[in-house]
Amino acid sequence: MDIFSFVTLFGGLAFFLYGMNVLSESLKKTAGGKLEKLLRKATDNPFKGLAIGAVITIAIQSSSAMTVMLVGFVNSGIMELSQTVGVIFGSDVGTTLTAWILSLSGIDSSGNFFLRMLQPTCFSLVFALIGIILFMTSKRQSKKDIGTMLIGFAILMEGMTMMSSSMAPLKEMDSFTTILTAFNNPLLGVLAGAVVTGVIQSSAAAIGILQSLSLTGKLTYAVAVPIVIGANIGTCATAVLSSIGVNRDAKRVTVIHVSIKVIGAVLWLVVFYGLNAIFDFAFMDRTIGVVGIAAFHSIFNIVNTILLFPFSKYLVKLAHLIVKETDEEQEFKLDERLMLTPPIAVAECSRSMEKMVSKAKEGLDKATALLLNGYDQDEYDYIKKNEEKVDSYEDHIGSYLMKLTTTHHLNVQDKNRSSKMLQAIGEVERIADHASYMANSSEEINRKKLSFSDAAQDELRRLISAVQEIYTITLDCYLKADASKADEVGPLRIVISEMCDTFKASHVERLAAGICTAEQGFVFNDILYSCGRIADHSMNIAAIVYRFASETDDTYMHDFKQRRDRASEMKYEQYLKKYNPQAVK
Repeated sequence: MDIFSFVTLFGGLAFFLYGMNVLSESLKKTAGGKLEKLLRKATDNPFKGLAIGAVITIAIQSSSAMTVMLVGFVNSGIMELSQTVGVIFGSDVGTTLTAWILSLSGIDSSGNFFLRMLQPTCFSLVFALIGIILFMTSKRQSKKDIGTMLIGFAILMEGMTMMSSSMAPLKEMDSFTTILTAFNNPLLGVLAGAVVTGVIQSSAAAIGILQSLSLTGKLTYAVAVPIVIGANIGTCATAVLSSIGVNRDAKRVTVIHVSIKVIGAVLWLVVFYGLNAIFDFAFMDRTIGVVGIAAFHSIFNIVNTILLFPFSKYLVKLAHLIVKETDEEQEFKLDERLMLTPPIAVAECSRSMEKMVSKAKEGLDKATALLLNGYDQDEYDYIKKNEEKVDSYEDHIGSYLMKLTTTHHLNVQDKNRSSKMLQAIGEVERIADHASYMANSSEEINRKKLSFSDAAQDELRRLISAVQEIYTITLDCYLKADASKADEVGPLRIVISEMCDTFKASHVERLAAGICTAEQGFVFNDILYSCGRIADHSMNIAAIVYRFASETDDTYMHDFKQRRDRASEMKYEQYLKKYNPQAVK
């Protein structure tokens, strides 16, 4: 075996991998959004997931690509972790078809036209011809994709043929037989299979290389079996790489995939080689062909599926044990099993909602403190993390309530409580956002070394104090479901709105007089805007509380926000004297 044989071998491997990539990508394009739709449908039944996983993997010819897709879907929230297990098992079965296609190269076709047509050297060239015609002559993209798919398949098979021809000289090499006997050690064989597959990131390619070696007539079952087992472990490398930088549930998809392969490999090594030690399987010393490799590859994955599929729930639990939840994740956890008892589920959401509104208050207090007392980097970082927590609360509570209200029957009281939370949750999240924006303003003031005039600082102190009070009242109003507290929010919101308008006008006058700069003006206006919006969102929360406490309709809600009765007028005057005495006539 000379240098040109190695060039042919690695060149064939390059063709094989490139052809498989072209085939896979063109199949995805041809299928369009059907793959994603199929995966979404694989959510209600694990057996359906198994079937769909097998079908899609057969279509795209890559179990690694299938697992990468699952990681992405779980990371983006399209699928839940438990829904991926059946699909993973299905993809393991579906990926064995590639080895069967490659095994066609081992068919003895001498003297038979139909068998000769089954040879890759014949039908792959026909596919290439059809593919290039479609690609070059078709105006429709769908036909071009089909052409690309056929070309990719032809390149793949040509790569397989090149690898097979490069191995032919090994038949005459005694040293090759010596090397192969080293892999009679099952553990060494598993390691070799896993490493090779991990490096080239394709179990189909690794199995293809092994099938090429089998054409030398010197590969035995004792050597091939552990390498095939190792190749099934090594195929997890792509999924492991794809799990970098994704959320914890997406990482757990990779853990499940690896667990299935490793547990299956351990079972095979213990049971199969244990029985071999007792009964001394005679076929282990016989040579294995391409069909035998394809058959064992299929048997390994099918048996694994039969044995492990009933334990899908435990694989999910194992993934949770390996990739543990942080304390922060536990904080947002809402158990879906509680949905079987809707009143308890609603109560659990209510407790989470209370934490959320309190977190928003905490962020607002710290942000206003940065503006009034000076910038602090640690406090700024805390505010940013706090805002992310509030966002997480919104996502978890909102999704949970939507699922609860659409899939379970709720009594009138629980419906009202759920509706109240769903309406208020966005308002609370926006308050946390504006607290974060105020922190940004503080950071900008510190970074640019800006300072406001005494008049501007006095205005900000009074406005921020009013904003702190309006949200404090709103928080109390929401937590106690107190409609009377809601009546206090409206007048203060009007005072804050008027203060923002007045202070903007005052700042324009200071700019004209040269007391303040335009750069200061931008930051000042940003703070005023956030203060005004926090007051508006507080008013909306109070209005929601008032609606459900008073059982009013939406028409009255509009009137409630605008009303100026005697009690409201008195409250308005009280807040005006407290925060904007200059405006009192």
